[in-house]
Amino acid sequence: MSDVRLAGTLERMTTPPPPGTPYHRLARTDRHRWWRPVLGSLLILGGTFAVLCLLIGVADSAGRLADRPTGPDGLPTWGPVGDLALLLASIAVALPLVLLAAGWVQDRPVGTVSSVLGRLRWRWLGVCALVAVPTVLVLLGGSLGLLTLTGSADEGGSADGGWPGWWGFLGAVAVLLALVPLQAAAEEYVFRGWLLQAVGAFLRTPWPAIAVQAVLFAAAHGWGTRWGFAELVIMASLTGWLTIRTGGLEAAIALHVVNNVVALVGSAALGQLAAEETAADAPWEMFVVSVLVHAAYTGVVLRLARRRRLPTVLPCYPAPAGPAPATSPAAGGR
Repeated sequence: MSDVRLAGTLERMTTPPPPGTPYHRLARTDRHRWWRPVLGSLLILGGTFAVLCLLIGVADSAGRLADRPTGPDGLPTWGPVGDLALLLASIAVALPLVLLAAGWVQDRPVGTVSSVLGRLRWRWLGVCALVAVPTVLVLLGGSLGLLTLTGSADEGGSADGGWPGWWGFLGAVAVLLALVPLQAAAEEYVFRGWLLQAVGAFLRTPWPAIAVQAVLFAAAHGWGTRWGFAELVIMASLTGWLTIRTGGLEAAIALHVVNNVVALVGSAALGQLAAEETAADAPWEMFVVSVLVHAAYTGVVLRLARRRRLPTVLPCYPAPAGPAPATSPAAGGR
């Protein structure tokens, strides 16, 4: 979420979109060409893969030097927390790559990926986070309750785990608080940000862009149950629609960060950070609760956005006030 700082280094001759442009069309500037979103997507995908390979290579070399035990994939393992930190860091690197693609490939202000105001609206992000906390708690509590009622609560549970002790727990929490916000924000900048605007640069209607990013978001989490895949598609569709209706990524980022922090901190307390289950493996009970809870979050945030009269299109800023220009004799000033 360092788009403001990075914007200063990318201030070349960027071309902003015209006033009145909605969020999903912010990549449609005068410099837009069909190949720019394609090239930018390749930069993000290739750059993320390259950094992932680099991180794995460094971790592999360091692990062999330290004589670390190997995991099922034959690579040295650094334990549940270390391996998870490596994964989170490899995803987080996509965030600056998105900003680079917007500024260098599309020649537009990098802040337009964040919102229609050209920056991340921190106060609005905080408001959305306050709504996201009870939302996630209801989501987890309701899912557990319905799973218990249907007798599915113990199915697929991890055999190992348990309280890791205060030092182990606090160490895991420190790592999660440092990396999870970056990882969750990076995913939002890629899917609800870059992809939504990349497709939106070609089509005026937002629905194809919402559908494309939602399906790709679900596919990126792997293929689990059909309920899990459907849950991810619906959640990504709702947050994509919310991004357009609020004019920025804040509501989606807040929900994603809070959800991942709460879920992973809970896993750390149970000693289950090494569990391989993801949201893609969700059963039908979690699908039902998730759809209802995410729909409620969408409704509440939209209501708050309307009350705050949040801008949803690029504003038309007035020309800055200043001294009147001097009139030259050649221009007929006398």
